[in-house]
Amino acid sequence: MRIALSQRAAGTDRTANLEAACESMRAARRAGADLVAFPELACERFFPQFPASERGEAAARIAEAIPGPMADRIGAMARELSIVTVFNMYERAGDGHCYDSSPVFDADGSLLGITRMVHVAEFPGFHEQGYYRPGDHGAPVYATRAGRIGVAICYDRHYPEYMRALGAAGAECVVIPQAGALDEWPDGLFEAEVRTAAFQNGYYIGLCNRVGEEERLTFAGESFAVDPEGQVVARGKRLEEDLIIAELDLSRCGASTARRLFWRDRRPALYREWLK
Repeated sequence: MRIALSQRAAGTDRTANLEAACESMRAARRAGADLVAFPELACERFFPQFPASERGEAAARIAEAIPGPMADRIGAMARELSIVTVFNMYERAGDGHCYDSSPVFDADGSLLGITRMVHVAEFPGFHEQGYYRPGDHGAPVYATRAGRIGVAICYDRHYPEYMRALGAAGAECVVIPQAGALDEWPDGLFEAEVRTAAFQNGYYIGLCNRVGEEERLTFAGESFAVDPEGQVVARGKRLEEDLIIAELDLSRCGASTARRLFWRDRRPALYREWLK
């Protein structure tokens, strides 16, 4: 499988952002990609950089249903280009609540499902709890034309339980739509944490980050892809838009160290008792 990570900035014009996302999909297909992934809130300025008391009402006005205008446009492009697509957007669900959501489209444009961010952050620059309800769709894995794909939205990647659940459900590649700011974490951890998750679970990971300077945050870019042994196989530019292409040999998942050894020797009955 060939994956494309669309490392993009978001301007103030949502329509222009959506058109740029569609052009990224075209570029990914021209590069031979079977799957294209987008950053967190791909077509929006990152409104959680402000407390909900400042931007909550404005953000609520741009939340959309899935299916809905933005998701339908991305799904139509996935069908036109025959490319599996992992998007990310601000979803207003039928229950009236809003979620940080990734609709996943197969290469025929069909909506396979919606992953919602489960763990919601609240710290300076990331005031997400005022905007997002915690996800209620679990940790689904999608059988796509490109392979078995899981999604871990931004903050969810910090939780080994969530990353393990995707592996247990048979993920061959996990896509991480990310909003990672410049120097947000201690040196080296941005990659190390993801490399460890891939190594421990025996799957590929493609992390697609935002990029660009916004009002209160500067997003770093530096998207990357990791193989099932935790080795970085592709890396994007720092502080620049980029389209990162990586070749993933999904047959390596079954022969990975994790699948041959770590998963074989697990003792989950004990873990349930420990975690009560």
